[in-house]
Amino acid sequence: MKTGTRKTKSGTLFPIGALVFSKGVDQLVREGRLDPMPYVRRHACGDWGAGDDFVWQANNAAVRTGERLDSFYLVASGLQILIITNAERSSTRVQLNGED
Repeated sequence: MKTGTRKTKSGTLFPIGALVFSKGVDQLVREGRLDPMPYVRRHACGDWGAGDDFVWQANNAAVRTGERLDSFYLVASGLQILIITNAERSSTRVQLNGED
């Protein structure tokens, strides 16, 4: 079973900083077709989504070492999102898979 590492009192492993949505995610949110917040919470709690074991291990290590964190989630209708928290933990970006 894939698990995260140490959790804080709030249940999160790290601060997400400023939350930024890509243009594609912002559009889907405005249309009411996507609520990214459950995925952001999963990301912050160490559930790295649909990534393979290598991604899970790398992210678990990155929580301890302060590196960038990447999660990948399959959402409704075959939609795929990527959530990236920078190494400084000053921002977290939610984007559609393939978006810059």
